[in-house]
Amino acid sequence: MTVDVFRPVSETWAPVSPALATARRLVALPCLLLPALALSVGAATPLPAWLRAVFAVGALALLTAAVLTWVWAGRNQRSWGYAEAEDDLLVTRGVMFKRLVAVPYGRMQFVDVSAGPIARRLGIATVTLHTASTETAADIPGVPAEEARRLRNSLTEVGEAHGAGV
Repeated sequence: MTVDVFRPVSETWAPVSPALATARRLVALPCLLLPALALSVGAATPLPAWLRAVFAVGALALLTAAVLTWVWAGRNQRSWGYAEAEDDLLVTRGVMFKRLVAVPYGRMQFVDVSAGPIARRLGIATVTLHTASTETAADIPGVPAEEARRLRNSLTEVGEAHGAGV
């Protein structure tokens, strides 16, 4: 019998928004597809055969990277989760290399909510819990904006109740 050390004992994981995968795709794919398009055009021009082959291989490599990025973004988004326990906030992530961080409410110094232009457009934000130790600090990307506001307020109240510096 195996025990899943990455599952909370009594709480259920709250997943992050699928918009996180969309945001990551919107950032990464143009950086891969536009150069792939340029290399494809170079492969179709009347250049020496060896140079057209180099352009074609480069375009194929970038298209493969784009497909892998598409798949990775979805799997990565599904690997994130968080749970509000009685004494700490649990954050998990990772597909191949899983990680679980338990941030004690009493150790939180402040809670930060941030969102770039793409994240704001998609209605998501990143909630960051800061502690004195970088090992126990945690980021939760892709939290729906309304939930990020609720989580910030809730964590601030719980942190103050536990005597933290929030």
